[in-house]
Amino acid sequence: MTTAAPAKQFKVTYTSNNADMGEFHRLFDEALAKVRREAGQEHPLYIDTKPVRSSSEPLVDTSPIDTSFVLGKFAAATVEHVDQAVQSARRAQKAWGRAPWQERAKILRKAAELIRERKWEIGAVMSLEVGKSRMEAMGDAEESADLVDYYATQMEENHGFVRPLGKLQPNERTQDVLRPYGVFACIAPFNFPMALSTGMSSACLLAGNAMLYKPAQDTPWTGLKLWEVYRDAGVPAGLFNFVTGKGSVIGDALWKNPGVDGIVFTGSKEVGMHMYREFSKDWPKPTLMELGGKNPAVVCESADLDMAAEGIMKSAFGLQGQKCSACSRAYVHKNVYDAFVGKLLEKSKALKIGDPTQKDVYFGPVVNAKAVKTFEEAVVSAMKGGKILLGGTRLTEGAFAKGHYVAPTIAELPLDHELFRRELFVPFLSIAPVDGLEQAIAEGNKAEYGLTAGIFSAKKDEIERFFDEIEAGVCYANRKSGATTGAWPGVQSFTGWKGSGSTGKGGCGPYYVQQFMREQSRTVME
Repeated sequence: MTTAAPAKQFKVTYTSNNADMGEFHRLFDEALAKVRREAGQEHPLYIDTKPVRSSSEPLVDTSPIDTSFVLGKFAAATVEHVDQAVQSARRAQKAWGRAPWQERAKILRKAAELIRERKWEIGAVMSLEVGKSRMEAMGDAEESADLVDYYATQMEENHGFVRPLGKLQPNERTQDVLRPYGVFACIAPFNFPMALSTGMSSACLLAGNAMLYKPAQDTPWTGLKLWEVYRDAGVPAGLFNFVTGKGSVIGDALWKNPGVDGIVFTGSKEVGMHMYREFSKDWPKPTLMELGGKNPAVVCESADLDMAAEGIMKSAFGLQGQKCSACSRAYVHKNVYDAFVGKLLEKSKALKIGDPTQKDVYFGPVVNAKAVKTFEEAVVSAMKGGKILLGGTRLTEGAFAKGHYVAPTIAELPLDHELFRRELFVPFLSIAPVDGLEQAIAEGNKAEYGLTAGIFSAKKDEIERFFDEIEAGVCYANRKSGATTGAWPGVQSFTGWKGSGSTGKGGCGPYYVQQFMREQSRTVME
């Protein structure tokens, strides 16, 4: 019996509570067994839909759960391979860009269907490759399909972004048309390797562009699953080229190639700003970037403390804090600080830590050794002037011995401590008491990032003031399922302000697709 039919019976988001969990775990276990059997294979690049081998040492993809488990060996591209992929993309884009937008939407909607049919296998790969819990992995897969459909709907509702304009003379007919740029380089992150890759690429393709796609070095297998979806959906050869490799070798070549017209990137501010400054040499070029966050949550004196503690705990430690939207700092009214901390510690201590492919585990490993080092450095920094309230250790005993495991960590720090400003991307939450909302907002805005933010308050005026004054693109109030996390396509636009984004218009929202197009006015005298 295939798993495709039952998979369509319910949707799993990051916070689902209405799914048939017995059936969910059965289907996930089947997919996990299948994926484990397929692990360890060698995989080429795919340029113009053709397999391309490389003489370079391959990338060995291992699981952060158990680093002795080889998931696959992936070809390491050279600069010459990048140039081949760009040339392929430029050839294919001409016909694709001229094709009716309805045709592009039809093919991409087929891709969404295939993602839903294959979501259990895709989720199982992500769980092994990233260290995602089952719920996080399946939410990632489901979001991928929803993103494609949401962006296709934008094309349909806007009639392909073609609209008539006014006229100065009776025989004048003018149209405003949004047209593709050409070829985009897409550099994807490890943490949402399917959803973010799919969101960036599907919007780009729907708009009529071609793409050179590089998945994160830690998640090439998930990236390959996306390439297979597009191939099987009927995306023409050469439009979506799959290039794996080391950033140190091909990173700059991906976007410095003169045949690349735009960049879409999700990753660190440091890397993003380097590209932003260097890309537009001869004229301005589109650089669509989401660059991380240092996301605050505020707990007011009037807050429901149980709700606040659960929401902040889930945002801080979901996916081991490795989300751009993770809550990494909390400012709590001094009059409820002790009571809140007690509840937060109680809930955080109850987290089940272990192999995230297992059904009862919430908290798994961080993605690689570099993340472990970042965690350990943050602990050392916190102990200088602060106090570790929970965690602060690397986990190395028993089942943790072969993986990249660290403990969920909460540190009480002075407000001027550097960890309230620095993005870590590990399960580390900094907390401090404040005198009130004004101080909390002021502290929240001191970071150079402005992605997500949350507040817990029973007072409408406090919530409205927070929304008006906090410098963040994604804001939540009283969100028990995640104080600063959990955006969904068409429900919350995922928009970075300040150092968190380059355009002020984000994925999951109504203004994303048109950023992959440029405007052209067409006047015909009749």
